[in-house]
Amino acid sequence: MKLIHMSDIHLTTPGATIGGRDPRQNFERALTHILRDHHDADLMVITGDLSDWGDRDDYQWLKQRLDSFPIPVRLCIGNHDSRANFLSVFPELAGEGGFVQNVHDLPAARCLFLDTAHPQTHPGRYCDERLGWLAARLAEHDGPFLLFMHHNPMPVHLAPLDQIRLLDDAAFRKLVARHRERIRHIFFGHCHLPLAGSVAGVPVSSLRGTNHASYPLFSETKLLSASDLPESYGVVFFGEDYVTVHMVEFGYIGPIRIEGSPDHQAWNRETMVR
Repeated sequence: MKLIHMSDIHLTTPGATIGGRDPRQNFERALTHILRDHHDADLMVITGDLSDWGDRDDYQWLKQRLDSFPIPVRLCIGNHDSRANFLSVFPELAGEGGFVQNVHDLPAARCLFLDTAHPQTHPGRYCDERLGWLAARLAEHDGPFLLFMHHNPMPVHLAPLDQIRLLDDAAFRKLVARHRERIRHIFFGHCHLPLAGSVAGVPVSSLRGTNHASYPLFSETKLLSASDLPESYGVVFFGEDYVTVHMVEFGYIGPIRIEGSPDHQAWNRETMVR
């Protein structure tokens, strides 16, 4: 099974840029790249910050664009999103309590899409009501599960980012720990960085978004860091006993060389180009 993980597309008014980059144009470039190499994906998930300012027009444009996209798509919301504006365009994604929390079954796992957004603030929250929803979903099915969310559910040890992480992360990890044998992977966004690790023994991963990029500048303790690293999306492969996660830097514009045979007998010290 193959899955596309995308995050932090940050759609804006047409022509508006973030860090000198056009989010709508880059999102289109990502979709084109995905269909070229991964048209056989079973699902694409975008883990939040769909709109930069939560404008309804951004969600309307996104819905129109995804309606014609041949790969099924599921959405989470993030700190830049407006839950009310989002649900006015995607009412079918309203879950219990008005949160954007849903379930989707795939051959490899049951996918759970979590809502970690809290109005008018950048840190994430996962209140008792949402935690109860997740606990019920994990208890009612044998799994395995894949979890998708916007905010990082563990510290990343970059001070400015940790100030806006999931603030209820300890309670979240405690719940995950009770079901860790049936949760195959947790995917998140928010940090605009390639990240990997574990939460209560469950593997987690994240990636840069499709527009602007962060940088792990550990010496900066107050302000978020930005860079001109390439835009990206993720490709995830599932086997019976493994998960493989790639970050595809579709925004890279340099050369890509086809060289170096995997056959050791073809290696030549004098002529091999590396």
